Amino acid sequence: MLAVVFDGKTASLVEHPKPKCAKGEALIAVRAAGVCSTDLEILKGYMGFRGVMGHEFVGTVVEGPPSWVAKRVVGEINCVCGRCDMCTSGLSNHCRNRGVVGIDRRDGVFAEFVSMPVANLHVVPDGMDDTAAVFVEPLAAALQVLRQVRVEGAGVVVVIGDGRLGQLVARVMKLTGARCLLVGRYPAKLDAAEKQGIETVLAEAFVPAAKAGIVVEASGSPGGLELAMRTVRPRGTIVLKSTFAGGGPNLSPLVVNEVTVVGSRCGPFPDAIAALASGKIDVSALVACRFGLGGALEALEAAGKPENIKVLIDVQR
Repeated sequence: MLAVVFDGKTASLVEHPKPKCAKGEALIAVRAAGVCSTDLEILKGYMGFRGVMGHEFVGTVVEGPPSWVAKRVVGEINCVCGRCDMCTSGLSNHCRNRGVVGIDRRDGVFAEFVSMPVANLHVVPDGMDDTAAVFVEPLAAALQVLRQVRVEGAGVVVVIGDGRLGQLVARVMKLTGARCLLVGRYPAKLDAAEKQGIETVLAEAFVPAAKAGIVVEASGSPGGLELAMRTVRPRGTIVLKSTFAGGGPNLSPLVVNEVTVVGSRCGPFPDAIAALASGKIDVSALVACRFGLGGALEALEAAGKPENIKVLIDVQR
């Protein structure tokens, strides 16, 4: 099969062995995939990953348990053992032995086929198109913030980063009724948020005043954390969404101001599917461009351009 494989130095579009289904798994024909900031960080060495890239997708089951065959699905990215202390205590996303699709020891979805545990799969409603379905995984990550912090009574929620994940977090915050301010660097990206009724400000005009009760850092860069520390109030909360290869700023202000820092990762797929299916979250304006699988390397390049919010790979085009 054709796949985008990263060897530790370079991503290449190559012929790669078609995956085989282990017990309890399904073989999925990938229909479309989304390029994430984490994919770009993998190209810089994040997680030391080697293999087929990509983790945001929608596809059709072509092999596996009969009840799943022909179903259009999305899939949770953590492939877990079910036996360790994390799994048995209800924290399977932090399984000691997990592989993570396209990120850690598990081939990903920038390919014609991917194999995944059936336990990870969720059926896509008939009324949801493939474009919306690709956003299930990142929207679930945005919704996870609501499971981890109490937004009510926090005052203004500042989201730092106008890219893929920051846009989704801002939309989720708007659903809560909280005042949300999205800080970004690109007028066109901020305009996409403003059209959804989200308050925005250019980073160059933003004055961090140490007054925000909650700051969600989704810029994808160490500089975003430094800005978050200057934006959050004493005893406020910073939610870290960025993953990147490289160092960070001096963390002493977190100690001095007694700031709570919450790492936030994967989230609830059923809630994300429901929000997209109902139209409560509209992602149509976030797609900047699309490529076929043959143009996947160009898709990675396009995703790295700051003016593009979301780049999709239509694998079956």
